[in-house]
Amino acid sequence: MKKVSLTGIKPTGILHIGNYFGAIKPALNLAKDYDARYFIADYHALNTMKDPKELASNIREVAAGWLAAGLDPEKVIFYRQSSVPETFELSTMLMAFTSKGLMNRAHAYKAAVQENSEKGEDPDAGVNMGLFTYPVLMAADILLFDSDVVPVGKDQVQHIEMAQDIAQAVNFNYKEEVLKIPRAAVQDSVAVVPGLDGRKMSKSYNNTIPVFTPEKQLRKLIMRIVTNSQAVEEPKDPETSQIYLLYALFASQDEQAALASRYRQGGMGWGEAKEELFRVVNRELSPLRERFEAIMADPAALDKILEQGAEKARPIARATLKRLRKAAGIDP
Repeated sequence: MKKVSLTGIKPTGILHIGNYFGAIKPALNLAKDYDARYFIADYHALNTMKDPKELASNIREVAAGWLAAGLDPEKVIFYRQSSVPETFELSTMLMAFTSKGLMNRAHAYKAAVQENSEKGEDPDAGVNMGLFTYPVLMAADILLFDSDVVPVGKDQVQHIEMAQDIAQAVNFNYKEEVLKIPRAAVQDSVAVVPGLDGRKMSKSYNNTIPVFTPEKQLRKLIMRIVTNSQAVEEPKDPETSQIYLLYALFASQDEQAALASRYRQGGMGWGEAKEELFRVVNRELSPLRERFEAIMADPAALDKILEQGAEKARPIARATLKRLRKAAGIDP
């Protein structure tokens, strides 16, 4: 029997190629070896997104993006968090086993408090209870589906550790393994994708290349990549060029070797290098863009895929909740 992996996807922005290489491709690869579950974390998104039209649009776009990138809903479970109400009952029950001190140590909350303190404001200014209890809802997402592994970056390991702490508190109290203890699958080898300005590609830096941007806009974005002032005839170091580092993500080994050689020999300007980058990026993203546009053109079919995923997810969720309710003495 395969072990279970779980991946949450927060619909808070347009997917960019940093997400594609850093999260989507590694998470989809897990489906080869695990019984994989993927969910759109729409309740988590409520902490920062208050515009209903924007949130509804993002949910569909992110779901369509994962499907276009290769997620197969016939082989995995793919659902909206809000379509599995057992998540929220479990979250309420887990609150009774979660100390406030544990929540005080959550990175996101501590960062918000520090930012407020630096501005001379009340430490909890702008902090809602959704943000403060975010780790409990995330623990419910994970524990509800008997997850063995949760793929995360190093900066997210704390969330898994908190889920472990909460599950262990439950199991210790009832003297049985009511909830499975998950572990973090830390993705050390995930590529750090450079953005248009050379920093890590991130929505917060506004330096992204969206995966499904139209071809003309894709070319314009690539032409905006910041370069140094080296002349055409000067030899260039491919390992320090964000153009080449991006190129290496999309190009074959032979193509990488050929472009690196041209860099080192000199005679290649940044404009030509950007054209080469556009060629290989567009080659890979064009079929994804076409699939994405076709999926988005039929929102009813997309919604049905997510509903069918929830139908597969809920029996698993109900079984976990039934175990905890029975252990707690809530069920007859």
